[in-house]
Amino acid sequence: MAHENKMQRGLKNRHLQMIALGTAVGTGLFYGSTATIALAGPAVSLSYLIGGIIIFLIVRMLGEMSVEELVSGSFSYFAAKYWGEFPGFLAGWNYWFLYILVSMAELSAVSIYLGYWFPDLPKWIGVLACLLIITAINLVTVSAYGEIEFWMAFIKISAIIGMILLGSYTIFVDPNPFPMNFHNLWDHGGFFPNGLEGMLMSLAPVLFSFGGIELIGITAGEAENPDKTIPRAINQVIYRILIFYVGTMIVLMTLWPWNEVGKDASPFVQIFSSAGFTMAANILNFVVLTAAVSVFNSAIYSNSRMLFGLAKSGNAPKFFDTLSSRGVPVNGILISAGITLLAVVLNYFFPRRNFYVHDVNRNGRDSYQLGNDCPYAFEIP
Repeated sequence: MAHENKMQRGLKNRHLQMIALGTAVGTGLFYGSTATIALAGPAVSLSYLIGGIIIFLIVRMLGEMSVEELVSGSFSYFAAKYWGEFPGFLAGWNYWFLYILVSMAELSAVSIYLGYWFPDLPKWIGVLACLLIITAINLVTVSAYGEIEFWMAFIKISAIIGMILLGSYTIFVDPNPFPMNFHNLWDHGGFFPNGLEGMLMSLAPVLFSFGGIELIGITAGEAENPDKTIPRAINQVIYRILIFYVGTMIVLMTLWPWNEVGKDASPFVQIFSSAGFTMAANILNFVVLTAAVSVFNSAIYSNSRMLFGLAKSGNAPKFFDTLSSRGVPVNGILISAGITLLAVVLNYFFPRRNFYVHDVNRNGRDSYQLGNDCPYAFEIP
């Protein structure tokens, strides 16, 4: 019978390494960093360092518990076991509900990024197409999810490495486009232009930008050799944060005055454009499209596993602990995806008035702003 099937250990070491790497990097770094920089100024690199250490300690503890007990549901299961049934119930369902909302938001973002290339394409079609394709992939096997996440994370990481290398080249080899160079770190109000308070306030969006890193704990029940691969992936989190977040912020703060970053375009577009990449906006649009699809892919995966874990612990209907012959919690996937269809409805009836969609025009440029005060705003040069 279906409920007697077991989850398959289909996530290989390379999948886990890239999942751990990719989940810590998303649109929050590509666009949300502008709002964080506005709070902390050049001290934003210190904010990401402090936030990264905090996140590493949390994930390290989660990883140790996940390796000790290889269960689906991750922190929901541990909350129920060590704190009480209600905390476990609350943690699991709160996480599931959060990622339903995140799924809708990211799908709406996908429609905007597609709209840059296909302006006449109805937004709801892009949302529906992404939802159906990613849901179908997750229904196949867990390794299918791992494979697609591997390549999408690879694209994001490649873009960031490219930005850091180009920025470093400009700083140390050809500083002509940005003659002020390191002076930008202290010439515009100092390293702490908004004081220590500004740096501390920036920790909130910084920690939010690390959302998704907890996914490495959820994968424990389906990872090959989890006692080796999961500790290895988690122990490398701190190095990734130092390279991709702190390194990126140091490069940005060196090249531009902190109060001008992101005014005319995404910082990443500015760096690629200054290096002579005329297709910089297209490159970044592809990268953030990949990042948004990656978030939805991970949301479908984690939501279905969370429902499976909740059902196993008696905090969700037994309907959700049914597995397919390939070890996939199909009911959790289908229900989560079915509720996320609300995003299609919203984009059909209110294509310019849901959470993300708000087109504006400033200084003669086409601009896509994701909500009135959302930090993920960018202009296409």
